[in-house]
Amino acid sequence: MRMATSYVVYLGAHSQGQEFTSIDQSLVTDSHYELLGSFLGRKLIGARYFNKGYASVAGPLNSTFDSPRDKEGHGTHTLSTAGGNFVAGASVFGLGNGTAKGGSPKARVAAYKVCYPPFGGNECLDADILAAFDTAISDGVDVLPNDATASNLAPWQITVGASTMDREFPSYVTLGNNMTFKGESLSRTALPKDKYFPIISASDARAANASVEDALLCKAGTLDPKKAEGKILVCLRGGNARVDKGEQAALAGAVGMVLANDKDSGNEIIADPHILPASHLNYTNGVAIFAYINSTKSPIAYITPSTTQIGTKPAPFMVAFSSKGPNTIAPEILKPDITAPGVSIIAATQKQKDLKMKISIPDEFCLTWYQ
Repeated sequence: MRMATSYVVYLGAHSQGQEFTSIDQSLVTDSHYELLGSFLGRKLIGARYFNKGYASVAGPLNSTFDSPRDKEGHGTHTLSTAGGNFVAGASVFGLGNGTAKGGSPKARVAAYKVCYPPFGGNECLDADILAAFDTAISDGVDVLPNDATASNLAPWQITVGASTMDREFPSYVTLGNNMTFKGESLSRTALPKDKYFPIISASDARAANASVEDALLCKAGTLDPKKAEGKILVCLRGGNARVDKGEQAALAGAVGMVLANDKDSGNEIIADPHILPASHLNYTNGVAIFAYINSTKSPIAYITPSTTQIGTKPAPFMVAFSSKGPNTIAPEILKPDITAPGVSIIAATQKQKDLKMKISIPDEFCLTWYQ
């Protein structure tokens, strides 16, 4: 008899766990309650991977693909956001310090990995997703949260939208003309107090072999250290990871970065743990900063250190990447059903020796029982 208990299953790009044998995997189907019962206080009780659909597109895969282990942290973060236990003293470089918990902190969780590095525009194959759903149902799971999307329109499916919460990590950019713009950041480092630095568009720090478009996006290898050193670079959002842009600016010798939204990103700004002083601004404020740079021969700026601000308004509001209604098939069935915090969430991360940044989260919250 299966015990009545709640489970949260993450179907997404990355999941975490030790290497599993065929015996371990058979135990998932026999009893997902008993599997891995000695680990993590019985929090993470199972993990599987599904890659046959991906292999049909990408070709033969090496052994590194035959694992449910989290490679870069997104799955660990998402899974702990859904079902992480109460953990005191969680913060990001001291910001947002408090007790962290998932949406269902007493739930047990299992992870089903179905996404892999993009290949020809494909990374999450329908065949793998469906196989994971079938297996999860067979395993006896109770809740199957998938990536929020308003294409889940059936009344028996819970579609969850993503929204902000009333907590921000503001970091302000002040220009030489005394204009100040509010952004967000979780930068660990800060500029010297009230010291202004030259600010330039990242395209003006373009390396000789790089295009203007790629340099503006601060892609790897596109910035010339001779042009970037000692300056604040304004990088445009898109094309590569937000944190990677700051890393490329730092590698080129920049002292700071302003991450400006492109038009499609609009007002959505996200606090990221950048490796140099940085601030993420919305599209309108980014346009204003580019205009200032072009209006003077010697543009300068200062980025304030990040702080934690509680009780901010308006909150919550839906973010650009979230699922949105209406229900295109049956408008009388409102979708999404609910919304939940999905931006700048302090949650678990995997521990890897090659991580360039450390997020200050207690070990018991990291769900990391392997080295």
